[in-house]
Amino acid sequence: MRGKLPHFVPYQGSKRLLAPQILGFMPRMFRRLVEPFAGSAAISVAVAQERRTEQFVINDINAPLVMMLKEAIEHPQRLIDDYMVIWQQQFELGEEHAQHFFDIRDRFNQGDTSPAVMLYLLARCVKGAIRYGRNGKFNQSPDKRRHGISPENLAPNVRAIAELLHGKATFMSLDYHEVLDMAQPGDLVYMDPPYQGVSNVRDHRYIAGVDFDEFVRHIEKLDRRHIDYIISYDGECGTREYGQRLPSHLKCRKVMLNAGLSTQATLLGQRMTTFEALYISHLLGEKKV
Repeated sequence: MRGKLPHFVPYQGSKRLLAPQILGFMPRMFRRLVEPFAGSAAISVAVAQERRTEQFVINDINAPLVMMLKEAIEHPQRLIDDYMVIWQQQFELGEEHAQHFFDIRDRFNQGDTSPAVMLYLLARCVKGAIRYGRNGKFNQSPDKRRHGISPENLAPNVRAIAELLHGKATFMSLDYHEVLDMAQPGDLVYMDPPYQGVSNVRDHRYIAGVDFDEFVRHIEKLDRRHIDYIISYDGECGTREYGQRLPSHLKCRKVMLNAGLSTQATLLGQRMTTFEALYISHLLGEKKV
């Protein structure tokens, strides 16, 4: 990895810290990276920093998040300036600065899903964790201990990400299977689908789920079309396993990545290491990376 990986704000579920391990299983060069579940696009940023491809498909069903990424990469200074306006407004409320978050959240839920609004909510909410209710409304609370990343600290990361990806990325907000259908031989598909990983609760970043059997059928289609893929999926912590394992008939190579000490276990006075599973398609596994 060439230097520190830039990122927007802490984002729950981001693979930024695992990126060096994940990239170790990718080819040195490939035609295009396709991310159907991009999230904060940490893997795209990491791949761009390593110059492994010059083409990226950044997709996520969370449309406001994708528009924030697009704005950051195509118009970084405008996003920084717009974010600064919103960020500074909270200090006008003094000790009641948390109320500003709720005001901006209401603004978002009433239809203003502009990139700076999305970025502020992400920067200011608890644990950088986007959460939506079943009614589709953003319902996460503010972290009352902090004000969110300052524009001064945000700006260098936004500019660095824009420099890495400007003019190279196509942005979409489609169902993942529509994006998979667009993939072609020579591409590398990286998938980090919701509802899996080291959590035993529903992933509220999304309204709709990803049906397991349907997901497996789409992976089978990738195999038939000779398209390489890598999937972050289940995991384990101590004696507990999380998520449903991908079936053996896919012939994927499964490796366990060390994701560090479990925060939840640490709070309980225990030291447990979290491991996240990575599945490498059998065709990719047969190639020299």
